[in-house]
Amino acid sequence: MIIFDDNPSAFYPLSLTRSIGDLRCGILKLRQRLQSLLSDDKDEPEHLWLEGRLADIYSERHPQWLINQDAQVGELLVNSRLIPSPENIKQVKQLKPGQSLISEAALVALRLNTALPFTPQSLKEMQRASEEIPGESQMLFRHIPDLINAVEGLIRQDFEMYFYDQDSSFETEPGVTVLNPYSVWLGDGVQLKPGVVLDASEGPIVIDEDVLVMPNAVIIGPAYIGKNSIIKIAAKIYPGTSIGPVCKIGGEVENCIFQAYSNKQHDGFLGHSFVGEWVNIGADTNNSDLKNTYDEVSFYSYPAGRKIDSGTMFMGCVIGDHTKLGINCSINTGTVIGVAANLWGNPLIDGFIPDFSWGMANDLRPYRTPAFMHTAQHVKQRRKLNLSAAEKELYSRIAKLDYGD
Repeated sequence: MIIFDDNPSAFYPLSLTRSIGDLRCGILKLRQRLQSLLSDDKDEPEHLWLEGRLADIYSERHPQWLINQDAQVGELLVNSRLIPSPENIKQVKQLKPGQSLISEAALVALRLNTALPFTPQSLKEMQRASEEIPGESQMLFRHIPDLINAVEGLIRQDFEMYFYDQDSSFETEPGVTVLNPYSVWLGDGVQLKPGVVLDASEGPIVIDEDVLVMPNAVIIGPAYIGKNSIIKIAAKIYPGTSIGPVCKIGGEVENCIFQAYSNKQHDGFLGHSFVGEWVNIGADTNNSDLKNTYDEVSFYSYPAGRKIDSGTMFMGCVIGDHTKLGINCSINTGTVIGVAANLWGNPLIDGFIPDFSWGMANDLRPYRTPAFMHTAQHVKQRRKLNLSAAEKELYSRIAKLDYGD
C-alpha cells in the first residue's frame, strides 16, 4: 500500500515541513490510521509518495521506509487526505485492479493492474487509464480547518478502535478525581498529581506513556495527551484537544492540535487551532476563535493567495514549525502564521504572517536564515536532538520562497 499526497499547499504552512499524512488528527496521525485500516500486510514498510523536496528529510528520518519508489501490480494507492469514515474505508477496500475512486474530481484511491513507476505525472496518467468509480462528495479533508473540526470525533473513533478493549484499570494518588474511568486509558509511567481532574463523562481521555499532569489540572474528554508531555499546574484542557509527544501545555486550551515538541506553558487561551512542531507560545498570549458577529471564519489559503471561507464558525489560528510568539501577543480569528516566524509586541497578529517573519505584526522584517538556524539548533539540542543536514536544506529552501519543485 502506498499513501500519496496531493494538493499539499492547501495545508500550508504545516505541509511545508511534512507529508499531509503526518498531520496529527485524533489520537493518531492521518497516515497511521489509514495504514491500520487499509493495509493488507501490517508488517510491510511504510511506502509514501510525496513532494520531491521532502524526500531527503523523510529518507533521513526513516531509512527503512520506501520513499517515492515504484508501485507494484495490485498495489493500493490511497490519498493521505482520505476522511477515515467506515463508509469511505469500505469503498476503498472494494476497489478492483484497474479501478480508481473519485470524489469531486480528486483521486481518492487507485488499485493498480500494472506496475507504475514513480513520476510526478504517474497518478494522473494511471487515473485516466483506469475505470473511474464515483464516490461520495467530501471524501477528502480540504484544508486545516477540516482537521480542527474532525479532531474530537477522531479521538472518539481511535479510542473505540485501539483502546476500548485494553486494560484500563489504574490506581491514582489521593486527591485525583476520575469521572467515568472506563473511558480513561493511562500509559505506563503516567503521573497524576493531587487535585487533577480527568472528566471522561462526555468523551474518552487517553494519556500516553510518561506524561506528567501537575496539580489541579483539569482534562475534559475527548482528549489525547502524547508521550513525555507535561500538563502544567491548573491547566484547563477542554474537549477536542490532541497533544503530540514532548509538549508542555498550560493555561486554557480548547479543541486544539499540537503536532509535537511545542510549548504553551503559561496562562492564556488557545482555541480551535493547529500548532506545528518546535513552537513556543509566550505567557498571556491569547487567540480569538469566534467572530463577534458569529459569522463563518475566513482564513488565508496559500493556493488561492487570499482568504477563503473555512466552513465553520469556530477557527483560531494555524502556526507553522519553529515559530515563536512572545508574551502578551493577541492573535485574531483565522490567522495563519508561517514557519520560522519570530513575533512579539501588542499589535494584533492578523490575517497572514509569511514564513521567516521577524518583529511586531505592524513592522515585519525578514528573519535572517543564519540566525534562525542558530536558534533552531539550540532549541533541538535542549531535547538532545540536532538540526540535521536535510532539515537545514529544507528550511533554507523555504527561506528562499522555493515552495515546491
